[in-house]
Amino acid sequence: MSDLSAFSLSGKRVIVTGANTGIGQGIAVSIAKAGGEVIGVGRSSMEETARLVRAAGAKFVEVSCDLGDHKAAQAMLDNVWGSQGPIDGLVNNAGIIRRNDAVDFTEADWDDVMDVNLKSLFFLCQSFGRRVMAEQRRGRIVNVASVLSFQGGIRVASYTASKHGALGITRLLACEWAQKGVNVNAIAPGYIETNNTAALRADPDRSTAILARIPAGRWGVPADIGDAAVFLLAPASNYMHGAVVPVDGGWLAR
Repeated sequence: MSDLSAFSLSGKRVIVTGANTGIGQGIAVSIAKAGGEVIGVGRSSMEETARLVRAAGAKFVEVSCDLGDHKAAQAMLDNVWGSQGPIDGLVNNAGIIRRNDAVDFTEADWDDVMDVNLKSLFFLCQSFGRRVMAEQRRGRIVNVASVLSFQGGIRVASYTASKHGALGITRLLACEWAQKGVNVNAIAPGYIETNNTAALRADPDRSTAILARIPAGRWGVPADIGDAAVFLLAPASNYMHGAVVPVDGGWLAR
């Protein structure tokens, strides 16, 4: 395929977790612009995302779910599949971050992050994969990893561990499911203007140091990640399995 239809999501229905703001909102809007329907999942209101998706001419369905509870996440996916029709794509974007020195890091800050960023991610993939394969359909999974899937970071022990894990699970599932009609890939965002990076952007020293390393010379915006997600959800990436696409302004290249 070489025409524009290779990048179209027309007629496709995609779940996006954490779609209320930031990267999740950017992904939802990009999917809408590519012609896809969006099912946004999260705990917070997605009113703004709904407005933006509908303004792009696409359908938006809001689903409330605590993604810190993997059983609730699995039940949600099953319910959505039954009520909204078959799902073509799953974007595991929801994530939280906790900052503290490693010597002071608490068990609660470890567990809370791992439950959302890794445990629910895996079990949502599992539920989606089961459904797709049982109905002999094709499906796409895009996991949102991070440049901290490759690096250590500072003061974010559980986040770093979860993002290393997300990349590992992406590769594992690709090995198991590539011949079964399910493409599983990941995006590794760099430093993007979102709520999760607000503390960094507010710290003059850290912000200056980060910008100095980014060859593009700017922080990324959610649309940068959204457009990459569309590529991994669309026919253009048919032969991609277990890949991770850094969208980082060149951060990892330096």
